[in-house]
Amino acid sequence: MVVTRLLLISGSTRAASTNTAALRTVLALAPPDVEAVVHDGLADLPAFTPDADDSAPHPAVADLRTRLADADAVLLCTPEYAGALPGSLKNLLDWTVGTGDLYGKPAAWINVAAPGRGTGALAELRTVLGYVTAEIIGPACVDIPVPRDAVTPAGTIDDPAIRAALTASLTAVVTHLRGQTVDSASDA
Repeated sequence: MVVTRLLLISGSTRAASTNTAALRTVLALAPPDVEAVVHDGLADLPAFTPDADDSAPHPAVADLRTRLADADAVLLCTPEYAGALPGSLKNLLDWTVGTGDLYGKPAAWINVAAPGRGTGALAELRTVLGYVTAEIIGPACVDIPVPRDAVTPAGTIDDPAIRAALTASLTAVVTHLRGQTVDSASDA
């Protein structure tokens, strides 16, 4: 059995985040051949400084880099703050630039904001991912509005329509990766 490793990154540090709830739900929906992990170290990352990137990395940075190296793809879900990415997520992305942790890495995002919201954050995310030459999985990049009251006390989402949409995004990531695996194998 081929195991697909997926790193789930929320751009929110809020405890009751709908973004994090969406990713926890993706984690719960992942089939047995998908090893999904939610990165929970966003708030632990120090502010990016190029000088610090040249020396031994902070433990939170080293953990992030290990998780990215182990992942076949990255699925992000982020809120929009003041029309852009939250500073904490931009900081995480900045830590990946000099070492190329996202270069060529398949990536997608889910926007859980209300219709018409989140476009500034997603435009900036697309720009940064393009800069680091991440491979954007278009069919997996979706808008799935998640109202706050859809989040259960356990921090996941039970709404069947939202769960189906999250499953479709996850399936698009896996299908993309498996297509690459099949194509690579046939080229050998």
